[in-house]
Amino acid sequence: MPDQGLKVMAVVGSLNKNAVTRTVLNYVASQFRVAGVQVDVLDLLGEPLALFNPDSAHAAEGFEQLKKRVEQADVYILGSPDYHGSISSAMKNFLDHFWQEFAGKLFATIVASHEKGLTVTDQLRTVARQCYAWTLPYGISFAEKIDVKDDVMSESLKVRLEMMVRDVRVYGAILAEQRRKDLAGSEPGFMARHRG
Repeated sequence: MPDQGLKVMAVVGSLNKNAVTRTVLNYVASQFRVAGVQVDVLDLLGEPLALFNPDSAHAAEGFEQLKKRVEQADVYILGSPDYHGSISSAMKNFLDHFWQEFAGKLFATIVASHEKGLTVTDQLRTVARQCYAWTLPYGISFAEKIDVKDDVMSESLKVRLEMMVRDVRVYGAILAEQRRKDLAGSEPGFMARHRG
């Protein structure tokens, strides 16, 4: 399956300087780059968003440039820590700022959890559904210790992440191509309301 032109945005939803979420997302981004896929890492620690306020969200400095980056993505890899069975506030804030941009695109989820991360994965899938986006039929969660200094993680986690990278490349490309056709076409469908 050709994935030339596929654009992936990896969103690091942890504000912890030593976050294992960041280490894993950066590893995934490197795997996409090796495969020749364009990847844009949005690290919310280094590129914070103001708390979402519908009356002033678009007025923030740099917002329009970030909005363009989000719009250009075909796929979103969402990485969040599990905080009390919920997504991080930074990730929730990102999803509040950008929702129309997600329609017809693919979400993949990675959750750093001391348990199984099921509620966090379900919350991210719920957001995708509410925004007319697709999700992979699985998410990846992990509880293992990761050496953030040396980017050391287990081989079993790497295998699972490489599976996700492969599936994102294949299904992300299929959905991106169909999304473009739906936006350019005239047939009914949920993307019809997004035509320009």
